[in-house]
Amino acid sequence: MSEGKKPLTDHLTRSGRAPVPTRLAWTIAGILAAAVIVLLLLWATAVGRERGLETVHSQLDVANAALAAAQNQIQQDKDQLAALQSKLDDLQRQKDTEAQMAKGLEAEMRGDLESKDVTISNLQGKLTVSIVDNVMFDSGEAILKPDGQGVMLKIAAILAEHPGLKIQVIGHTDNVPIRPEARGRFASNWELSTTRALAAVHFLPDRAGVDPRRVGAIGYGEFRPVADNSTAEGRAKNRRIAITILPDEPPAAATVPTAPPVTTPTPLPPTTSDLSGPPDTGGPPAQQ
Repeated sequence: MSEGKKPLTDHLTRSGRAPVPTRLAWTIAGILAAAVIVLLLLWATAVGRERGLETVHSQLDVANAALAAAQNQIQQDKDQLAALQSKLDDLQRQKDTEAQMAKGLEAEMRGDLESKDVTISNLQGKLTVSIVDNVMFDSGEAILKPDGQGVMLKIAAILAEHPGLKIQVIGHTDNVPIRPEARGRFASNWELSTTRALAAVHFLPDRAGVDPRRVGAIGYGEFRPVADNSTAEGRAKNRRIAITILPDEPPAAATVPTAPPVTTPTPLPPTTSDLSGPPDTGGPPAQQ
């Protein structure tokens, strides 16, 4: 066989070399595909992480805004609490001052006024001066006696040092009906008690210089006794003038509508000249 032609070896050479490029190409293609897949996965992961981070940042911004709003509300609440505490402290100081003033007023009144005919009581911060009627008025009359005027002048002098207080004069009687001959002036014990209270109220601004805006009059007649009306001693205690000392109401309270009290018509009070003149002797007085 000639050396130029080697059919067996040429065939084997060709059959051995031909598959190599094909395998290499497939291997490279596989590697490239895997690399692409890995890159796609890495890209997808990166995109997912970026979107997740954006969501986290958005949620964090919302949380920070909510936290800032909560801190602002807390500060407002603290400021409001501090303001309320300051008002509470002011009210407590005012209450303490008023309590000290009330104690001083009570002590002054007890020292200047208290006697067997004038009693002073303090119930729940309400100071009341009770004066038996025979010091203030003659039986069945509503004209202040000199002794009654003296008591009212003492009360006015003490209250002049306390302009923030108001004075309420309250008339009371026993349950003995008005005598028929006196009913032309007083239809019932209501009228008698109210007219007596008005006489004392008129005296305070007219003769003692008390601001009329500070005073008022009420008549309860026989309906608020402090003793048994079945005995002479009890009836004497029930015939009285009570002067109640109260803190002045704030101006805003005057604008609050209230139901008017049920009262009976009363005659006009005596004039100032009548209050200081002699008692009416036109007929026998009612035994009150």
